Amino acid sequence: MVTVVVAAVVLVSAALGYRALRQQRVARTLLIEVPPGIAEERFVRLGGIEQWVSLRGEDARNPVLLVLHGGPGSPYSLFTPALRCWEKDFTVVQWDRRGAGKTLARNGKEGSGEMSFRRMQEDALELCAFLDERLPGRERILLASSAGTLLGLPLVRARPDLFAAYVGTDFNVGVAASEQVAHAETLAWAAKHGSRAEVAWLSRMGADPSRWDVASYNRLMRLRDRTTRDGRGMAAIFPPLMLFSPAHGLRELGAIVEGLGFCTERLFAEMVAFDAHAVAPRVELPFFVFQGDSDVHTPASVAAAYCEALEAPLKHFERMADSGHLGAFVRPERFLELLRRHVLPVVNGRGAQVRA
Repeated sequence: MVTVVVAAVVLVSAALGYRALRQQRVARTLLIEVPPGIAEERFVRLGGIEQWVSLRGEDARNPVLLVLHGGPGSPYSLFTPALRCWEKDFTVVQWDRRGAGKTLARNGKEGSGEMSFRRMQEDALELCAFLDERLPGRERILLASSAGTLLGLPLVRARPDLFAAYVGTDFNVGVAASEQVAHAETLAWAAKHGSRAEVAWLSRMGADPSRWDVASYNRLMRLRDRTTRDGRGMAAIFPPLMLFSPAHGLRELGAIVEGLGFCTERLFAEMVAFDAHAVAPRVELPFFVFQGDSDVHTPASVAAAYCEALEAPLKHFERMADSGHLGAFVRPERFLELLRRHVLPVVNGRGAQVRA
């Protein structure tokens, strides 16, 4: 028995030591030490609670890229090491929203307050006011991914004056609209690669999300993650990011896991009811969507149909080849090229007009 305990202690110690070594290596790649760079993380009081925000960029005079994470409780601050290349052109702002990540670790479930996308929209307005004070005069781009669409789209619909452009990826038109395509594709995959039980369950579940419960939705997401063409589903992407993140302790990693279920449970009804066509048939700012062509969660064809119908002063939709859900964050260099080619010229031109 003593031998087993000693062996277990040695293994755990070795694992933690390896984790610490990898964290140190990642931390070195994240150093920004030369002005006018910015590398800050702090808790900001938004909507009556402390919420975690980071600001990173090699030149604080660059446009601000405010990232709205998906999940809805899946903080993209984990992607910070992968997004290092974005920091040459933008000040990247990551925000762990109420109920997620470091914000959940700080406040707990009971201290998270009202959990709704409308409340988060008010939080976002307060965050923009903070950014106006910290980075005055900077053009601001809203980048919304997946469930972040449910916050980002109403936000720019209501306050287009706060942003120079909207950029969507993993664009979530709505669960009902997405399932018109995604359910049939998932069922076809299960018939070929899955089990008879999975086919039967999917058939019973159907494509009408108003009939689903949270448990069924979570099971569907796990199953659908297995259908990714490149084998880079969310279950494969997040664990190494979590394990080797220099910015997250073990308690905070526990909060990330806890927040995934907590946010989905509290926001499920809003997620199922969301319809981008009804929320924002028109927007009053430049609008871009760069969507993975093999996205199994938010199909590109559904996002393209929304963009085709959308009224906007300027709009552009483009498929990212060989990319699935979270393609912007898994292949950040490719996404950066799209930002440079399509978005930055518009934003920089707008900034020049404002300064004139």
